[in-house]
Amino acid sequence: MAAAAAAPEAWPELELAERERRRELLLTGPGLEQRVRAAGGRLPPRLFTLPLLHYLEVSGCGSLREPGPGLAQGLPQLHSLVLRRNALGPGLSPELGPLPALRVLDLSGNALEALPPGQGLGPAEPPGLPQLQSLNLSGNRLRELPADLALCAPRLQTLNLTGNCLDSFPAALFRPGALPLLSELAAADNRLRELSPDIAHLASLKTLDLSNNQLSEIPAELADCPKLKEINFRGNRLRDKRLEKMVSGCQTRSILEYLRAGGRGGGRGRGRADGADKEESRRKRRERRKQESGEGEEAAVDEASRLLLRVLHVSENPAPLMVRVSPEVKDIRPFIVGAVVRGMDLRPGNALKRFLSSQTKLHEDLCEKRTAATIATHDLRAVRGPLLYAARPPQDLKIIPLGRREVKAKDLVRQLQLEAEEHRKQKKRQNVSGLHRYLHLLDGKENYPCLVDAEGDVISFPPITNSEKTKIKKTTCDLFLEVTSATSLQICKDIMDTLILKMAEINKYTLENKEEGSLSDPEADAVSGQLSGPRATPGAESDGYSPLVVEQVRVVDEEGHLKVVYPSKTDLDIAAHVTVIR
Repeated sequence: MAAAAAAPEAWPELELAERERRRELLLTGPGLEQRVRAAGGRLPPRLFTLPLLHYLEVSGCGSLREPGPGLAQGLPQLHSLVLRRNALGPGLSPELGPLPALRVLDLSGNALEALPPGQGLGPAEPPGLPQLQSLNLSGNRLRELPADLALCAPRLQTLNLTGNCLDSFPAALFRPGALPLLSELAAADNRLRELSPDIAHLASLKTLDLSNNQLSEIPAELADCPKLKEINFRGNRLRDKRLEKMVSGCQTRSILEYLRAGGRGGGRGRGRADGADKEESRRKRRERRKQESGEGEEAAVDEASRLLLRVLHVSENPAPLMVRVSPEVKDIRPFIVGAVVRGMDLRPGNALKRFLSSQTKLHEDLCEKRTAATIATHDLRAVRGPLLYAARPPQDLKIIPLGRREVKAKDLVRQLQLEAEEHRKQKKRQNVSGLHRYLHLLDGKENYPCLVDAEGDVISFPPITNSEKTKIKKTTCDLFLEVTSATSLQICKDIMDTLILKMAEINKYTLENKEEGSLSDPEADAVSGQLSGPRATPGAESDGYSPLVVEQVRVVDEEGHLKVVYPSKTDLDIAAHVTVIR
């Protein structure tokens, strides 16, 4: 009896991953608690003997207090590490890095209080996380950030610190050139008392959320961030009461103009005290940044190569499409952005194939193999709005997948798993292709995300597939686009920007290079996977071509309060050769 009790806990998931040489692994569920507890509150050492792993997720385990030694040495190819909703803390012992290939790190919903050297993310010199792009530390108890964070992760693009106990940012975070790629910084629901004027050194910052803190001033230098598009300072008691009212109801552009003009956001009379010299230097800096970002080259761009996009605002649209979000998606896949695009011509030659292939490439690259985000496109003629973005149990979610009969999500996932296993045996390969590569993203999920139309039909099941109902065809020319993510709203917007740019390029090429022959619908199905369709009036004008029309789509919560509208005035700021008519 005693010998049996002392026997090590079985880890069949690890045995299977080792036998099949898998690159993805998810550990979750009620049985995990006991096994981790038996391992001393750590991950089992055997896990760190799977050097081929690219994606590892261990979530919802209240007995996991530290990763354990050997992670960095044993998993050198790890691209994504998700350790959310566990009990990690108060530090990380030993520290996680170095992880030279890691791009996504999610430590949200733990009990971390500090990340000092030796118990943090990794060494600073050389950088422990040199390729890290997304870091999620939200929902912990952090009182301070590591001073060497920028040295450890110099290529960071998204930093989520929401829901901690921070009262300040380390000065080194805003050092010139420290984080040149950081585009999204979220630190809502903390105890921040001051925001350094040096935040202007974040040259790529697009989104800043510092809502519900203890800030009394907003530095005027914030207006010098050259790419800043969205800010949120709601819930702070600012000394400048006019500014406090503005942050609750005005658009970002108005707030930044107020700060730039010398409003009292950084202290009463600050703008006038700065004088004309400071304003002139700011003007020169803005001009220099425009030139560096390519805006100053617009005049040199040949008009013949220019792409045109026209935005149709909700107020101008007699029947705008809307997406309502249910609260249950919050812990599964909370972020969604939608848009309608009219005017694609997918009939000639390989236009449809190019369109679908471009989405596949986006899924591989920008979407990080759908771990960062997932794209879905639909034939707008088949979409019945308004839409509902919700989550349902696998046994209740029904969909007609592309090229298949109606099936429950539970049975579809199982069917795809069996197909993947059979495909692997037939081809004698270590990896699988197509939709089968994304099944691990659903492992352990009690509910699956889905997009439901007004007729109650599921038209999208991210990150797996679309519905046959809204399948793309050669004849479609108006599209409803959606991008969903478990990571961030800004990632959704960036990917949507890129997708629409690619669509404009494909459409212009198609109209200027009429091809013979066409892609059949069965061929389109084979390429499609997650993706699907368009609809509008294709057409080239005698003196050029008609611009694609991008219609705004509003995303609201259950009460109808606006969560996001795309494209907003700050979206689609894509490239010098793109003209957006608003």
